[in-house]
Amino acid sequence: MHPESIQDELLAALTTQYERDPEQFLTVPKSTLDSSLARGVIAELRNAGDVEEQVRGVVRLTSRGYKTHRDKLLVHA
Repeated sequence: MHPESIQDELLAALTTQYERDPEQFLTVPKSTLDSSLARGVIAELRNAGDVEEQVRGVVRLTSRGYKTHRDKLLVHA
């Protein structure tokens, strides 16, 4: 699996969750967390300020992340 596809899938899930409830965290499946690529994607998003991580694998978009990535996801849809 490629980092871009992992990021796109994660951002799509996080955007959907954010639109339902911006305060709610999303638990990333263990099978995904076992991938070093997925952990790297989450770390990059967290370091950029786009994702907030409550504990390992429990994440949500920040308002900045939502605004940044919503537009990118709409272009791909």
